[in-house]
Amino acid sequence: MVGLGTIINVAGIICGGLLGLAFGKRLPERFQNILIQATSVCVLFLGIGGCMEKMLQLSEGKLVSGGSVMMILCFVLGSVVGELINIDQRLEQFGIWLKEKTGSGGDTAFVNGFVTASLTVCIGAMAVVGAVQDGIYGDYSILAAKAVLDLIIILVMTASMGKGCIFSAIPVGLFQGVITVLAVFVEPFLTEAALANLSLTGSIMIFCIGINLIWDIKIKVANMLPTLFFAVLWDFIPALM
Repeated sequence: MVGLGTIINVAGIICGGLLGLAFGKRLPERFQNILIQATSVCVLFLGIGGCMEKMLQLSEGKLVSGGSVMMILCFVLGSVVGELINIDQRLEQFGIWLKEKTGSGGDTAFVNGFVTASLTVCIGAMAVVGAVQDGIYGDYSILAAKAVLDLIIILVMTASMGKGCIFSAIPVGLFQGVITVLAVFVEPFLTEAALANLSLTGSIMIFCIGINLIWDIKIKVANMLPTLFFAVLWDFIPALM
């Protein structure tokens, strides 16, 4: 069944969120705070690990880095486009709308939890590749694996940041669902190099999410999302010139 992978992924997020909500209500505030710190550190190192994996290569017994020009130009272009569209504000507005519709007016952490969790589970090569595999071959194995990872991530996030994290299932469902439907058109662009670029830039964004969490600052990660498009397109620039 085409689309089953996204359904499993969404179900995993909801289950993780409900478990985290039930678990979090029983935790004293100091335990919730330490969970936020633990989650933040893990998100930081997920980003660092993914970034280093793609930037550093072993050549003649030495570590050499690559992808710097691609990274800088794609982030500059992507961030400008994202700022023009103002994705960050639109995502926050959607979070505020959800907050009102779910009767969560008194939950001050709802919007931040929703935005942070949504970005954490949407960004990454697994979401794109898994959705394409599901759309073309009906192979949902990648998204099933992602569902397990997301369940754990959202469980911990919900326990520490509240029920807004559960609603990250909505953007995940929309994002992966659209890619699944358009998989035939997307698949030719996902070369090995394009996926490496996608993974590198996505990992940097995940690192930025970790910074936002642990230092309580505001990097507009959502406004950087178009970077992923330019990162995939970068592999085809030589052919267009």
